[in-house]
Amino acid sequence: MNPTRPLQQHEEIAAWLRDAIGTREFSPGDPLPSEAELCRRFNSSRGPVRQAMATLRSEGLISSGRGRRSTVLETTPTETFEATISATTAFQRLGAIPGQETRWVARRPAPADVAAALGVAEGGPIVSVHRLRLADAVPVLVERQNYPLEIGRHLLDFDPDAGSVHRRLLDAGVDYDNLARSFDAIPADADDAELLDIAPGTPLLRLTLRAFTRAGEPVEFSDYRYRSDLVTLGVNTVRGNPSPLWMEIRR
Repeated sequence: MNPTRPLQQHEEIAAWLRDAIGTREFSPGDPLPSEAELCRRFNSSRGPVRQAMATLRSEGLISSGRGRRSTVLETTPTETFEATISATTAFQRLGAIPGQETRWVARRPAPADVAAALGVAEGGPIVSVHRLRLADAVPVLVERQNYPLEIGRHLLDFDPDAGSVHRRLLDAGVDYDNLARSFDAIPADADDAELLDIAPGTPLLRLTLRAFTRAGEPVEFSDYRYRSDLVTLGVNTVRGNPSPLWMEIRR
C-alpha cells in the first residue's frame, strides 16, 4: 500500500476556484476565467483545467458552460473535500470554534465489520480513535474512527485534543482521494447519550464513512453520530450532472 501522493494539479486549480467563489471574488452570475487564462495562471495544460471545472460543476458551484464560459451559480453552501473528512474544518467554515474530548486512541484487533471495510484480516492490527466533538463548546457528535495500522501509526504519538486528526494524516502524506458516505437514523445508546447530553433513545444522525486512495485502497472506516437537533444536511444538484445523493429502503 502506498498511502501518500502529491497534490494533483486539477485539485490545486479546483481548490483555488472554490476558494475564490467562497470569498466572493467570483460572485453568482460572474463568468469564470477562460481555460486559456487558467492554463497560464497554473502553467497547466487544458486537461487539468477541464477536470477542475468538471469537479466544480459536480459540486453545483458553476454552470455547464456549453460553449460559453462557465458562470458561478447561486447555490446553498457546499463542503470542500477537506470539510467532508474533517469536523474541525467543517466547524471552522461554519464560523464555529471546534473542540474535542478524546476518550481513547488505541492500537487494537480489528472487529469483523471494520476489518472487512478496511481490507485487513479480522483481528489484524488497526488504530482507532474515539472522540466527542464540540462546536462553540456544545456537544455535536461522537466520532469512532478506524485506520489500517500503516495509516493510524501517525496518530499513536499525536494528541487528538490538540487539533485535527485528518490534518495530521494529510500532513503525513496520507492519500485521501475519494469518499463514500451513507446516512441513517439510530437511537442514542446510553454511552452516546451521556456524551452528547441528551436522553437515551433520542434520534441521532449516523454518518458512516469510507475513505480511499486514488488507487482505491481503503484508508479509513469511521462512524460519526450527530445530534439531530443541531445538524442540517443538504445536497446541491445541477441539471446534466449526476447527483451525489442516493437512497435505499430497508425491508
